[in-house]
Amino acid sequence: MAASFTTLSPNCSIQPITLGLSSNCKVINSASSFLKPKSLPYIKHSCSLHVQLILRPIPQIPLQSHVSRAITHIKTKFLNAIVDSAFEFIDQLVLPSQANFAPVEELGEAMDITDIEGHIPDHFPEGVHVRNGPNPLFGGLKSSKSMMGKTKSVWVEGEGMLHALYFKRKNDGCYTIFYNNRYVQTVTYNLEKQSTNPLFLPAVKGDSLAVMCSMLLNWMRFGKLNKDYSNTNVFEHSEKLYSISENHIPQEIDIFTLNTLKYWDVNGAWNRPFASHPKKVLGTGELVIFGVDATKPYLEIGIVSADGKELVHKTDVKLDRSCLCHDIGITSRYIAILDFPLIVDSNRLLRRGQLIKFDKEKYARIGIMPIYGDANSIQWFEVEPNCTFHLINSFEDGHEVVLWGCRALDSIIPGPEDGLKESKLFSRVYEWRLNMKSGEVKEKYLTGAEEFMDFPMINASFTGIKNRYGYTQVVDPTASFAADIPKYGALAKLYFEEPCSEFPMGETRKEELIRVEYHRFERNVFCTGSAFVRKEGGVEEDDGWIITFVYNEDTGISQVHIIDTKKFSGEAVAKITIPCRVPYGFHGAFVSISF
Repeated sequence: MAASFTTLSPNCSIQPITLGLSSNCKVINSASSFLKPKSLPYIKHSCSLHVQLILRPIPQIPLQSHVSRAITHIKTKFLNAIVDSAFEFIDQLVLPSQANFAPVEELGEAMDITDIEGHIPDHFPEGVHVRNGPNPLFGGLKSSKSMMGKTKSVWVEGEGMLHALYFKRKNDGCYTIFYNNRYVQTVTYNLEKQSTNPLFLPAVKGDSLAVMCSMLLNWMRFGKLNKDYSNTNVFEHSEKLYSISENHIPQEIDIFTLNTLKYWDVNGAWNRPFASHPKKVLGTGELVIFGVDATKPYLEIGIVSADGKELVHKTDVKLDRSCLCHDIGITSRYIAILDFPLIVDSNRLLRRGQLIKFDKEKYARIGIMPIYGDANSIQWFEVEPNCTFHLINSFEDGHEVVLWGCRALDSIIPGPEDGLKESKLFSRVYEWRLNMKSGEVKEKYLTGAEEFMDFPMINASFTGIKNRYGYTQVVDPTASFAADIPKYGALAKLYFEEPCSEFPMGETRKEELIRVEYHRFERNVFCTGSAFVRKEGGVEEDDGWIITFVYNEDTGISQVHIIDTKKFSGEAVAKITIPCRVPYGFHGAFVSISF
């Protein structure tokens, strides 16, 4: 049988693709225009960061159109037959402690929310809290098995789904609240959704020969080495909402319906992966973006105009390796670049190694580049090897550029082979002070050895300038070890200008730690997608709330909690019950809108 549908292509145009399903519906036959080998620039634009190889374009010989179609049809059937006969898709094991990582169905339409404990506070802005996260098709993540070995999906993979809670103020000052969810409809999501079966072979982790074969077959069949997940973060620029992950360019999202509109390549000026944490320049409203690739240039940085229409600056940082850089720092004058040894190396596959690996024996450094600078203007600072996915903030203090981040001694991505068993995989709040005049580096922990924190947030008005407060999600080590995936059982408020005054009995003060205040959830209640919401008319930095999705694993109830940042350790001012399960996810953002 055959089916026809329309999907968004990577160059942002609308393009029909006709699919012919094989007899067992495991593999699709794409139209000749889709399977035709692409030029190298297209491959670099559309391939996953994690699995990109250097591929040469296949020379094309002009043929009569019907001959060309026949050859393509034969080639497609041959490739599908290889996958059907040689590979088997297997559901990855889901532990009972991982139950809320399992996917949910789309609602189809928004639902009204009426079950609210407490009240929505005065001066809480109209808007929407949106959280992104993986929601794998076909019931969960897949592995594959073949004579070449096994490959498996990494725990951060899975199609992106947006979960949104809307706050609409009525004339009487009360709020109408409604909830919706929706898949981010990337090209690869539409392909697999249409097929009703898995198509892309997992190609990030596993036996090296199987990984290489999976990448090659994915590319030969679909023009892509891996899927476009778009499952990590959401951000707003020029009053538009975007969904993003590391391996492709962002998708513009209709903020009211959550429909996917188009890919955003800044009017064709950005043709590479787009990392998950772009930063706005305070004062100008410009957006600093960056993208990591597995082949040179490994890291490029761009600046998008405040109206989102023009890429006004772009530069190759000229790294000598592909490091998986997830975040970037911004100050009033500088951009901070993290070159840490979580390395993507396709050559390692040839040596029977893994594609992505944290190598603590390799160097780590931070580069400070002037805004609108280039590789020649970067001042590099050697630091202790570490893995840092998220920065809290960065700013200038005299001759020093200061970075605060969540630093670990190992990487939780792609994940340890023997499971999540060591606390070194969790991060603590850390400070780097880089002296631009003397070249001196000072670095230290800011929080204690027993509290692990990540997914930081601040009042966005203080991005790039010195701030007094920060907020993080707090790891529950016991629950995380049991699930082999991090779980966050509390929130933390960081007081950067106040020293810690409490130490465990018998422990001497070895480091200058800062004060931390905690908002702890009940037992077996965990949060994701936390964001800071500024109070309307607020004048102090911590005038506002933390909003977060939470899930109670004992009752199976999902809620959204609103916590007053001035009374942080107290009860949530509002607990909003969602009448369906919301899986754990990654980053969230609150966006003010007018209805």
